Amino acid sequence: MAKRTKKAGVEARFGARYGVSVRRRAASAIRKVKREYSCPVCQYQKVRRESAGIWACRKCGHTFAGGVWQPFTRASDANNRIIRRSVEGATATDMAVIAQNAAIEFERTIAAEDEDAPIAEITTEGDGDDGSEEE
Repeated sequence: MAKRTKKAGVEARFGARYGVSVRRRAASAIRKVKREYSCPVCQYQKVRRESAGIWACRKCGHTFAGGVWQPFTRASDANNRIIRRSVEGATATDMAVIAQNAAIEFERTIAAEDEDAPIAEITTEGDGDDGSEEE
């Protein structure tokens, strides 16, 4: 019987224990925690995790709360967008159009990543001028 390759990477510490799917999931979480992220203040790739949910920049010293595994979660990104748009003065109609465009772009990127399926053109119903805009 041929000798198999050795385990490498962050999951090597688990050896042959716990099963392959558990090791892969653990390795994915450990990689997220150990990598350096960009600082929201100085933009350097120096943000490291201090403890669960506490992240600190090693260059400028900025400390902030984030997710347990990543400093910026999808929920925090969505909240920041909402706050930014409300400060900029976007209306509810603008927000709906922006969300619809984001959904269309997301579908296009998913279709582009899938190499087997051809990229389908996604169209929307009408041109958006229903006459029922909120003011």
